[in-house]
Amino acid sequence: MKVIKLYGIPNCNTVKKAQDFLKRNEINFEFHDFKKMGVTIELLNEWFEVFGWENVLNKKGLTFKQLSAEEKSKIQDATAARSYLLVKNSAIKRPILEVDGKACSLGFDENTYIELFK
Repeated sequence: MKVIKLYGIPNCNTVKKAQDFLKRNEINFEFHDFKKMGVTIELLNEWFEVFGWENVLNKKGLTFKQLSAEEKSKIQDATAARSYLLVKNSAIKRPILEVDGKACSLGFDENTYIELFK
């Protein structure tokens, strides 16, 4: 049996879509709430390696958009992104899906989930 873990925040519509898909398809999963449980440097490092730091940092989200131009300009590499995301984990693109301990999906795309769970 596969171990499924979904990372995100509960009030995010995209996270809700992923949760609905998993529930509708009777796929058992554990939910890791960034807001309550935080994220670790190790998780960020893994996600950066799998998806690239530029993709993990959600520049389209409200949290990032609220930064000043000067603050945004300081986030130009993985080290700066990691430091920022450890403090402002709501700026992580979500959800992140992990299967058997390996990150395999960033954001929610139903076709990707169908392929992963067929």
